[in-house]
Amino acid sequence: MPVTDAAALLSITGLRRAFYGLEVLRGVDITVRAGAITGLIGPNGAGKTTLFNVVSGLVPPDGGSIRFAGRELAGAAPEIVSAAGLVRTFQVARGFPRLSVFQHLMLYGRDQPGESLLPALLGSAASRRREAELAERAWDTARLLNLQRVIDNPASALSGGQKKLLEIGRALMAEPRLVLLDEPTAGVNPVLKGEIAAHLRALPGRGIAVLLIEHDMRFIGALCDPVIVMAEGRVLAEGTFESVRADARVREAYMGVRA
Repeated sequence: MPVTDAAALLSITGLRRAFYGLEVLRGVDITVRAGAITGLIGPNGAGKTTLFNVVSGLVPPDGGSIRFAGRELAGAAPEIVSAAGLVRTFQVARGFPRLSVFQHLMLYGRDQPGESLLPALLGSAASRRREAELAERAWDTARLLNLQRVIDNPASALSGGQKKLLEIGRALMAEPRLVLLDEPTAGVNPVLKGEIAAHLRALPGRGIAVLLIEHDMRFIGALCDPVIVMAEGRVLAEGTFESVRADARVREAYMGVRA
């Protein structure tokens, strides 16, 4: 069971999900605390991405509880989960190749005035104010992630690392309290990995907690506390990076039992 904590932002209890009779999540218990950067690691097939899919509302759970900021979200639609302040990114950066970085960021801003027909047609003063607020937030987000140099470039012209930063930027435009990051440094060169780490390290100071899946153990060790290890659809271990690295069960899950 997850540890009860007054600072708990996300509490997952007994979460289960099966596909065609195969259990992928087998009673997952996880607590993510406000102000923390929590790492989620484990061998391929452990259920990490499925966990993100269920928590973010893309896939409904078969059972269990997902409480976020005191609100039950198990089975809620993705737009409800996002509106509550829980936003996720994807391992493969998504987007619209012809849209510029600025347009991408604007697209993901909350409370868009163009989302309702009447304000879009009338162009009220309130709509114009909100549009200006979103534009300012998009520029601030681009500066935060060092994307201001390419803000007018189409997404298709960005490097792999810049696309990862844009994926993070789109999540930040949704004004989240918790961001789920799925392999934010996959395919990124070491220099840009350090830059991404620095950006993520600044998020708790902005009131944003982070739960991230990552296979680069050096990245996890430098950034995350605590670290949660999953294997075979369950939580295997949790603690500091050093403590889970020294855990014999974790070594066995990654490397198998020596004959």
